[in-house]
Parts: sequence; C-alpha cells; structure tokens
Amino acid sequence: MQITSTNQNASRIMPRFSRERLAFAAILLLAVFLHFFRLEQEGFANFYYAATVKSMLTNWHNFFFASFDPGGFVTVDKPPLGFWIQAGSAALLGFSGLALLLPQALAGVLSVALLYFLVRRVFGIGAGLIAALALTLTPISIAANRNNTIDGLLVFTSLLAAYAAMLAAERGKLRWLMACAILVGIGFNIKMLQAFMVLPAFFALYFFAAPLAWWKRLAHLAVATIVLAVVSFAYIAVVDLTPANARPFIGSSRNNTMSELVIGHNGISRLGVFANLFGLRATNNAPQIAQLPAPKNQPAPPQSKQQPQPKNQFAPPAPPNAPQSAPRGPNDENGAPDALRLFNKQLGGQASWLLPFALIGIIAAAWQMRVRLPLAREHQSIILWALWLVPQLIFFSWAGLIHRYYLEMLSPAIAALVGAGVAAMWRDDREKKWRGMLLPFALIITALVQIALLAEYPEWGKWLTPVVAVSIVGALALFVLKFAHRLFNLQSLISGFSLVALLIAPAAWSLTPVLSLGDSGLPFAGPELLTRARPPQNANANAIGDARLIEYLKANRNGARFLAATLNANTAAPIILATGEPVMALGGFSGRDEILTTEQLAARIAQNDVRLFLLPAQQPNELARWIAQNCASVPRNAWSDAARPAIGPNSAQELYRCGG
Repeated sequence: MQITSTNQNASRIMPRFSRERLAFAAILLLAVFLHFFRLEQEGFANFYYAATVKSMLTNWHNFFFASFDPGGFVTVDKPPLGFWIQAGSAALLGFSGLALLLPQALAGVLSVALLYFLVRRVFGIGAGLIAALALTLTPISIAANRNNTIDGLLVFTSLLAAYAAMLAAERGKLRWLMACAILVGIGFNIKMLQAFMVLPAFFALYFFAAPLAWWKRLAHLAVATIVLAVVSFAYIAVVDLTPANARPFIGSSRNNTMSELVIGHNGISRLGVFANLFGLRATNNAPQIAQLPAPKNQPAPPQSKQQPQPKNQFAPPAPPNAPQSAPRGPNDENGAPDALRLFNKQLGGQASWLLPFALIGIIAAAWQMRVRLPLAREHQSIILWALWLVPQLIFFSWAGLIHRYYLEMLSPAIAALVGAGVAAMWRDDREKKWRGMLLPFALIITALVQIALLAEYPEWGKWLTPVVAVSIVGALALFVLKFAHRLFNLQSLISGFSLVALLIAPAAWSLTPVLSLGDSGLPFAGPELLTRARPPQNANANAIGDARLIEYLKANRNGARFLAATLNANTAAPIILATGEPVMALGGFSGRDEILTTEQLAARIAQNDVRLFLLPAQQPNELARWIAQNCASVPRNAWSDAARPAIGPNSAQELYRCGG
C-alpha cells in the first residue's frame, strides 16, 4: 500500500513538474533566440572596445593594463575584467566580432536562468517563470547583451552576489556575506562604481534579516566591507603604483591614475544634480558632452554607425570633428532629468514597460504575511529587490552622464518584483481577500502607462495599443468577477490573457535589435532601429578612402613604432581593427586627454615613434596646432579619393608627415 500510495503521489507530481520544466525550457529558448539569432550581423559592434581587445591580445602587458592600442599608449576608460573575458573568448575562438559578443549574450541567458531560480526558491514556480519571462523580454537587456558593452556581465555577477546575500541573511554565515562582497568587488572590476549600486540592498538585507545579535551583524558587515575594498581596489592600487613610464596612460583620467578615473570620469561626472547636493563639481567630459561632435561609443554620423561590421572588414566611424545632423548629448539620448524621466520617449521603451506593476508588486508581496523577526524569506527577498530597484530609479531619474544601456541594471529587480507581485496578487484574489483588488488595479495602471509610451510611436501604437487595452478590459472583468462565486477558472483565464497583453509591447521592442542592426555605440531598442537603411553588404570593404589611407600609412611609416597618430580613439579604432598595428590616440577616447606636451611629442617624433598624423582640419587643441605648424601636409590625392573625405562621410581630415 505504501508503494502504491507513493507511486500515485509521484504520478500527480510529475505532470506539474514536467509542465514547469517545459515552461522554463521555452523561456530559455526564447532568451537564446533573442540573444543569439543573427548575432553575427553586429560585426565588431563598438569599435572602441573591439580595438581594445585586439590590442590586449598582442602581449601580456597590453592585456593586463587593457591598452586601447597595440603600442600601449593609452588604456580603455573602463576596468579590465570585462575585456579580459572578451579577450579569452577571442583567444579560444579566433578574433572576430562574434567572439567578442558571445560572453555578453551568454551572460544574458544565464541571468534569465539565475533569476528564475532566485525568485522560484522564495515565491514559487509561477513567480519564477513570470520573472524569467519578464527579464527575457526587457528590451534594453537584449540590446545591450547583443553588443560588446559589458553591462550584461555586470548584471550576471550582481545576480550571483544577490544569491550569496540571500544565503548569508538566511543562515547568518559570514562566509556567504564575504562571497557576496567578493562578487560585488568582481563587478567593480567590470564597471567600477556601477557595481556598488546594489550594495544598499545586500547590506540592508543582512543587517535586518540575519539571525544574529545586532553587534555581530555589524561586525560581519565591517569584515565584508574590508573584503569588498580589497577585491575592488587591488587592481587600481597595482596600476597606480606602477611607474607611469612603465604602463599606458590611463584613458579619460585627468592625472594618469585609475583612482581619479573612478572618482572623476566614472564617478562625479555621472552624478548630475546629485553632485550639487554634496557640493561636488562634475569633472572630465560630463558638462561638455553635448558639445562633443561624437559622443562616447557612438560613431558619427548616424548613417555610418549602423553599418554591419563583418569579420576582417571595417567601416570607420566619423572623427570627432564631423558635423552632426542633430547634436546628441545626455539630454538628447535620455531626456531632461526629472521624476518621470524613465517614462519619456527616450528611456520609457527600454525598461519601464512593467515598472508600475513591479512597484505595486512590492506592496502586494510585502502584505502577504505579518512582519515578524526574524524576517521570513518573502520579506527578506522583498527588501533585496526593492532596495535594488528604488535607489536606482531615483539615480537614473536625475543622474547626469548616463546612457540608455545602463538601465539594464534595473531589469532583474523589475522582473523579480513582477513575478513576486503576480504570485501575491493572484493568491489574494483566489482567497477573496480585499487585497485581491490590487491585481486588476496593477493591470490597469500598467496598461495605461504602456499606452502613454506607445503614443510616442503612432505607427506602432495603432496596432499595439488595442492589444494592451485587452489588459484593461480583463482587469475590469476581474473587478466584476471578484464578487462572483465558483468562477475561479474564468478568472484565471482572464488574468492570464491580461498579463500576456502587457508583455506584447516589450516583446515587440525586444525584437527590434534582432530584426535590424543594433546601435553599435550606444545600444538601445525601439522602432528607430528598423527605420535606418541597411547599407550594402560590401559597404565596409569599399569604404571611401580607407584602403588608400592604410596603404599610404604602411608605405610611408619609415620604421616608426606607431603606424600613425590620430586625435582620438574613435578615429584610431578602425585602423587598429583593419591592420592590427599600433595607432596613437593622442587625446584618448574623446581627444581631450592631456597625455603629451608639445615637447614630449617632438621628442617622440625625433626618436621615430610616430611620423604620420591624421587630424581634423580645424585644429581643436594646442597639440594639433603644433603638428599643423611644424609638419608637412600630405596632399589628399596621395592618400584618399580627393572627391570625398576619408574616415567617414562629412569628416574633414588632414594627414601630416613629420620628421622628414
């Protein structure tokens, strides 16, 4: 009898278990499709980062310091770990655009699986599946993970840290808290201070939930902070203690140190109005970024940045002096800082489709049980995801120098709270509790926000808005059925259709980077990607002036260490990718880094470090003016098609030969 009973129980359990596995497998397959389908069309994506990885593969010195160029002149303006991972992929698979993109795409799929596990272990199977699906259909996650920006790697690392923080809080074990600190420190070595945005969630979770005396919790947090500092800043200390003449210049820093890069370009300059609150002054390029002809990571003009970059071909981005059809700065990409910034046209379609539902989900999930100490798992998880989400909402609403793909950091918390909220609201609805009214309320509010976002895109809105409106109709029906009896199956069907209706618009946005070319410099998702004309397949190989320029540079190098020098990394990157030769970016990424004085440059020319300089015709700084005054201008017809400019349309470049 016992065996029969066990077999009967197993037969009842297996179908549900199989349905769960099938649903999870279907979500993972969808994530794989969105991340990997036609990934090769993105080519090298961001040339600045691709050239860095190519340079890192030339020797261990460049690898360790993440040198932008093979000559070890200047570093990339990020920590090295994300690019070490890309370099490892390229070393295994061969250097190609696809090899550079695979780590981010894989991290995106693994993040979906990990988030499912984290939500399922607390809120149940249904919540985990909904959270995984919501993350899969977050448009900015797809756009960023199909690029060689490294935010996807940071998100995956942060989710691993979240798991360690959960275990630490549940068990009160220092070793798990230290594991969390180590993982956050690893994230810091991927994207610096952006990794610390989740620290309030992790530390607050341990302080309020760990089953230990308060003094022991504080002691553990102090130890974890020390571990975090060591892991985070060990690399910075090594680099800053290395003599400046034994390493590359630290790109985008003011004083050639990694510590200033953290505080300045990747720190205070990102704060915007928050800097004023603390009496700080934004540094580096942040205040002037709107004046820069080519914003960071974005080749210009728009028509050249969207060209595909097949392996062994290149279509260089326009140089910094190229005129723009419309200046693009932080406000143009993100909209003006205010409380509703995340719902504007620029940002709303990236990660905010389900944000209202997630915020309501915090309330619904927190009210499932009375708060008691020690905190239940559900309340611990709500603390973690709410404190992951809310501080970042405030920051991104008012921050200064940010890009749309940074919003990928919001996506796990939004997805987790949507899953937890649906499970909680559905439970309340089934139990006929008054809180069950939250489900139709959340559906209506979220649908109205989505309709407002779609109003910015009339062509898409005319067919997506009626679909979203299904959720409003379903919610109204749920209000009516709330007072009916024995209609649970009908309520389940209506709730399901209403939730699916809310996923259609983000799904459509998520498809746009797959069906078209993503933005190589500043990844985003949206209908704008589909309106850009796809260039001919041979456009890169036949880029005007490029082949002749490179031929001239090689023929007239005269044994110089560097093939050529340019003002900035955007102009140097395509030449590095095409040749694998050292190209000196005199001013780092933006052209504003003060790396060499005129005397130091003259000395380098004298020792045959560099002879050829590709610079804007209008010299923007003292170094460029010195070159124009002291070096010979090379006739354009010697190195380019005289009828059209080289290195991108509308650019006015001049080539100079120095030192004979």
